[in-house]
Amino acid sequence: MNYKVLIIEVNEEFRVEARRELLRRGLSVRDCNNLEEGISALREDGDIQVVLVNWRSRKTKESQGTDIEGEIIFREILKVRFEVNLFLFTKEKDPRKIGGKGLITGYFYKDDRDYDDMYRKITAVVKEKQQAPFFEELVRYASKSNDSWHTPGHSSGDSVKHSPWVRDYYEFFGHNMFASDISVSVPALDSLLDPKPEGVISKAQELAARAFRAKRTFFVTNGTSTSNKILLQTLLKPGEAILLDRNCHKSVHYGIIAAGAEPVYLTPSVNNDFGIFGPIPKKRLYATMDQGLAAGKKLKALILTNCTYDGLIYDLEEIIAEAHKRGLKVIIDEAWFGYANFHPAFYPCAMAAGADYATQSTHKTMSAFSQSSMIHVNDPDFESIEDFFMENYMLYSSTSPGYPMIASLDVARKQMVMEGYRLLSNALQLAEDLREAVNSLDGFRTLEAEDLISEELNGDGIRLDRTKVTVDITRSGYSNKKLEHLLLSDYGIQVEKTTFNTMTFLITIGTTRSKINRLFLALEALSKRKGTGGVLRPAEPLNLVLSEIKFLPRHAFYCEGVYSPVQKCEGRIAAGMVVPYPPGIPILVPGQAVTREIITYLSTLFEKGVEIHGMQEGYINILTPDEEAELARRGWAISS
Repeated sequence: MNYKVLIIEVNEEFRVEARRELLRRGLSVRDCNNLEEGISALREDGDIQVVLVNWRSRKTKESQGTDIEGEIIFREILKVRFEVNLFLFTKEKDPRKIGGKGLITGYFYKDDRDYDDMYRKITAVVKEKQQAPFFEELVRYASKSNDSWHTPGHSSGDSVKHSPWVRDYYEFFGHNMFASDISVSVPALDSLLDPKPEGVISKAQELAARAFRAKRTFFVTNGTSTSNKILLQTLLKPGEAILLDRNCHKSVHYGIIAAGAEPVYLTPSVNNDFGIFGPIPKKRLYATMDQGLAAGKKLKALILTNCTYDGLIYDLEEIIAEAHKRGLKVIIDEAWFGYANFHPAFYPCAMAAGADYATQSTHKTMSAFSQSSMIHVNDPDFESIEDFFMENYMLYSSTSPGYPMIASLDVARKQMVMEGYRLLSNALQLAEDLREAVNSLDGFRTLEAEDLISEELNGDGIRLDRTKVTVDITRSGYSNKKLEHLLLSDYGIQVEKTTFNTMTFLITIGTTRSKINRLFLALEALSKRKGTGGVLRPAEPLNLVLSEIKFLPRHAFYCEGVYSPVQKCEGRIAAGMVVPYPPGIPILVPGQAVTREIITYLSTLFEKGVEIHGMQEGYINILTPDEEAELARRGWAISS
């Protein structure tokens, strides 16, 4: 696929000349004489990778003369397509006047008329963007078919491809998968745990950092669960505290246990109409920060998930600024939002909003293999803790990382830089088409931001990622379980998530028109079949009851505890995590007091047959009186 160069130039002579000369050298070119038309071209044409723009321009074709210049032009372009490269093409000579504030890639003086130099510099920039250094080196090495006298034991598949018993294993995955599953003994492929400055892993990570607006990026092959734990154990010492959404991923809770930190929980907003936990209201977030600091807690960091599982997007810039005012580092878990930097419908991503760190499930929403994740760093103080970060990185990382996973991270970054805008524009259009089609059916409707956002979030600037399509099934006549079963068994459609009266479908860069229409046809058929369940009524209100944390989770976690009937646990302290699914939020964590309200809530869920991790036949693990006394004696109790 050829990329395109866009020329935005008022002067017709230079515009026609530049177009002709670049076309003659083999580049694809579009041109216009004002910024408005240039912005329109960028919106509609995802293949534009480079913009040549004068220091001065017209805002619109109706403008008299040039009425916009410099940094304002650059920022207007980058608001639409951050990933494009800007080159100044101007008669402005004074370099002090044309400072690009780090926004431009290069400069060409018009009267030089050196189009060979222009061609070389443009192609060099794009060539660097479109390389995938690790993937390319892996392909080169695997294609050599070197005899392997090292791990892994399958030896490029030789151990299985002629086997009468497991040849199907080889045939299913294919030669290239086995040939690319290579030992860390291969110097040309660098080392994930100790990459050489000029090695292919270092180069791949540097390109990823540029693409995702980070100063540094680290590849992780154990999933974002591991990425979160690495950061938490780096930023928190035993006894220090972190603010976190009670609705965050369980890896954060386990990371806090490992770090020996104190959790300060934030209660999320609740939408009981649809059984959905949403973002933390700003007022509650700021008040909890201030209360924690006033109480003398050693608050060091804040971690939030953006966007939420249901696609609700925080107003991150304000929240991060408020956290920084109070001296907190900010970690954003972008498990469901890794593509945010590649389309203005999602701007800003965490790094652009000022976060110190972001963890990203590149495999969830882009083209990387499962478990492939990235850690992005913009912390101005990172250099002072980099050695400790690397110790934690090695603590949680395998010394035998999967090279296909590293390659997939490299390629996923390349794809997003080169065609992410186009792919995301297509995904957004498919999502809108699906919404319109579903809304034409009896018994189904898609939910908008105003349906999903509870009243307590009014004024908080919450937006909806429209690639997350949540369908209200209240009047379908089907229960969520029945509908999920029928979609899979009768139509081969797997749903991402359900609540008692909703189903959520993720529209990704891999979604096709065929998949969208197959989903619609399945829902249409089910609508005509008419379920017999009547109108679904709201389940028990979501009741996220928070009680006091009496001991640091780490200390309670390492106690043996004793299993006791939940009905008899009032006033006792949890020794393990208790997590109902759905919604998958811990009701109890180690060290937390068990209250009558929590007992009632868990008992109600248990009686309804809800799956509850950490609860066995109505029993939960609690600290013994002796263990409580020993923790208190050691001074490990948390003051209120």
